Amino acid sequence: MINAYYFYRLSHYLYLKKVPVIPKIIQLFIFLIYNSSIPFQARIGKGTVFAYGGIGVIIHKKAIIGRNVVIGSSVVIGGKKGQFILPKIGDNVYLATGSKILGEVKIGNNAIIGANAVVLIDVPDNSTAVGVPAKILRK
Repeated sequence: MINAYYFYRLSHYLYLKKVPVIPKIIQLFIFLIYNSSIPFQARIGKGTVFAYGGIGVIIHKKAIIGRNVVIGSSVVIGGKKGQFILPKIGDNVYLATGSKILGEVKIGNNAIIGANAVVLIDVPDNSTAVGVPAKILRK
């Protein structure tokens, strides 16, 4: 099924090839169809999946997302006021519906972020984080 990720990949490829205007048009198309902000400047690894087509997903343009990440609907990956370092998400991570990853945060490989969790701290590899603010449930 075609979702926002495929359109992102196309716009990112064109951005890297320095094609003017078209990546921005594709980004606007993603916003109109999926109500998502997935900028072509973001670095999202291969194999990433947006649940439900990527509806309501907001990703900061400087965010770094690893390979094979599952991103639920209404997920926010962004910064906090006054911070210029943004989240880095490892490989094989599951971001459940409504989770928020904010600020200078590193999410380790094979981590699980629970539904509606607000992550403001680093999450180590092979861990689960849940709650508001998120706490490490298990390692």
